[in-house]
Amino acid sequence: MDIDDILAEVSGDGLPLETQDLQELTRAWVTERSAPELLPWPSALMERVLDRIHQQIEVVEEQVGNMDPKTNFRLIIIQTELERFKFLVRSFLRTRIAKIDKHTLHILTSPTQSARLSEPERQYATNHQALLQAHYQSSFLAQFPTSLQRLDDTAGGISMIEQPDVDTAVFVRGLRDIDEPIVVEGTDIDFELRRGDVYVVRWSAVREWVLSGDAELI
Repeated sequence: MDIDDILAEVSGDGLPLETQDLQELTRAWVTERSAPELLPWPSALMERVLDRIHQQIEVVEEQVGNMDPKTNFRLIIIQTELERFKFLVRSFLRTRIAKIDKHTLHILTSPTQSARLSEPERQYATNHQALLQAHYQSSFLAQFPTSLQRLDDTAGGISMIEQPDVDTAVFVRGLRDIDEPIVVEGTDIDFELRRGDVYVVRWSAVREWVLSGDAELI
């Protein structure tokens, strides 16, 4: 199987829904791990995947103790598939939580980033920031003048809010031909991303195309 065969599966035409979801989940996991900033929460995909995990757990629990060899072999297959989905989901969630922990205030104060949170993630980020604020306040901020106690201070044109480095280099692969030249801001570099092409480039230059599904991180 060459790269064209792999890319031909991107559309998922003719594939079972479960296989399509596994491909989408794997792609979301790789992209989330590779991108320096938090990406949109794939609500529809995660809802289907979590429902399938719950259904498979119920099947396994119902069939445990069945000594029929055919049933036991089927359970082994189900459990193997179940563990694969659970691993991807856990790693995907850990990656997102790590980003939330690192850039909590930025995510909560940025409308674009905040909109990418799931509801549980939003609650986690809000509680996490409240705990940090209370800890800092009791540890040392209370000793400072009131004007110096803000964690989101932008005095002097310098923001105290840590933001992800959107100029981080990423590996990107084209899933479709992009006719519009991709320009690397601040340089004289521009290029055309064609289906199957792989580049190492700044995340900020290809973010739009990755989010639109025309390219993926690898």
